[in-house]
Amino acid sequence: MKELYRKIPKVDKFLKDQDLLKLLDGYPVFFLKEAVNRVLKEIREGISQGEVKEISYEVLKEKVKEVLEELLRPKLHKVINATGVVLHTNLGRAPLSARAIERIKEVASGYSNLEYDLQEGKRGLRYRNVEWILRELTGAEDVCIVNNNAGAVLLVLSALAKGKEVIVSRGELIEIGGSFRIPDVMAQSGALLKEVGTTNKTHLWDYERAISENTGLLLKVHTSNYKVLGFTSSVSTSELVELGRKHGIPVYEDLGSGSFIDVRNLGFSYEPTVQEVLKAGVDVVSFSGDKLLGASQAGIILGKKEFLEKIKRHPLNRALRVDKLTLAALEATLTCYLDKELVFKEIPVWNLLSQSKDEILRKAKELLKELELKKFEGKAFLVEDEAEVGGGALPLQKLPTYCVSVEVKGLSSEEIDERMRSLKVPVIGRIKEDRYLLDMLTVFEDEIPFIVEGLLRI
Repeated sequence: MKELYRKIPKVDKFLKDQDLLKLLDGYPVFFLKEAVNRVLKEIREGISQGEVKEISYEVLKEKVKEVLEELLRPKLHKVINATGVVLHTNLGRAPLSARAIERIKEVASGYSNLEYDLQEGKRGLRYRNVEWILRELTGAEDVCIVNNNAGAVLLVLSALAKGKEVIVSRGELIEIGGSFRIPDVMAQSGALLKEVGTTNKTHLWDYERAISENTGLLLKVHTSNYKVLGFTSSVSTSELVELGRKHGIPVYEDLGSGSFIDVRNLGFSYEPTVQEVLKAGVDVVSFSGDKLLGASQAGIILGKKEFLEKIKRHPLNRALRVDKLTLAALEATLTCYLDKELVFKEIPVWNLLSQSKDEILRKAKELLKELELKKFEGKAFLVEDEAEVGGGALPLQKLPTYCVSVEVKGLSSEEIDERMRSLKVPVIGRIKEDRYLLDMLTVFEDEIPFIVEGLLRI
């Protein structure tokens, strides 16, 4: 054992190894030192437990290389989404368009006029570059943008209803991912929750009976991540607006996953659009930027100027404001909505959602053909299935799709999944009825070679 300990190479030997130094590629030598220390620690533990019988510098060097490559790999990096969930929250929701990525690169590479008015030569407002587009697209009087829709809800309630009652239907007291609940955020804002109706039925008179001198807001929450079916009744946006006007109380609608596109044109079930809600007369509406809009993460607040001014002046607005990269991606994405053809051509989310079954089938067949040409030793065959929109949008909408089911001798579906997730470009599939499936609806054309390489590797 003592002899083995003496044979362990010194750290300096690794730090002077040109092969290892080349792998750093400009990164600090700290990473190499850390990799060496981890490998040598593991070897010492192996010796003490009697598991290591000999020491070879070349063997250790290869282990250092593996650890170093893992350390140098960014912790946030690209993965291939083969789950069939288009707006996969865990996988970053909406992928950005090439136009948005290019705009981010341009703005990030130097200084920008984020809060500088080039015409006046003085400080300007950071939202001005997207304000005009949002007004043009939706007819809203004013605009405010924060870092996500949860932040938007908190800000609106804090600015318009702190210390006052907010009336909301019991059936709309939603919870979204991360245990974010409407009652909790309302308590945090200082607004007082006043729920009306029942889980499945709320009537207009429920709201009217609940109105008091301390009512500050009528709140409608779009149940974008679930549906109550059967014996149900709810109050429409236009009905609530009429009631609000009658009593002089502002109406706020939280759309959650707001869309500028009428999804019925794609054969989907009805989902209210942002334009439709504003046209109904709500005073304030908020929604996410990185869901059906297909842009960067943001909480977009639109509405009437008198209420938006209060929201923008609130101290929370500064705490929740977005940065230049978010605004760059948002502006580039919104520009596409000025031409409907660009929406489906350039915005990845809508490109994926508008695919025909034949397009998905073609990608599946291409993957199968490449595996056959490369003599893949496992089994791969075509499976029809259903995908989903995800991201708390269109919860009942099922998307017809084609998957490639993969079998590898000696490996369970869970083991195939684990190995595909361990690739340099991880592939995230799904397991259904003990089969490992690669859903081609969410796979982009240029990702197929990476999937083929990954399957050959395992």
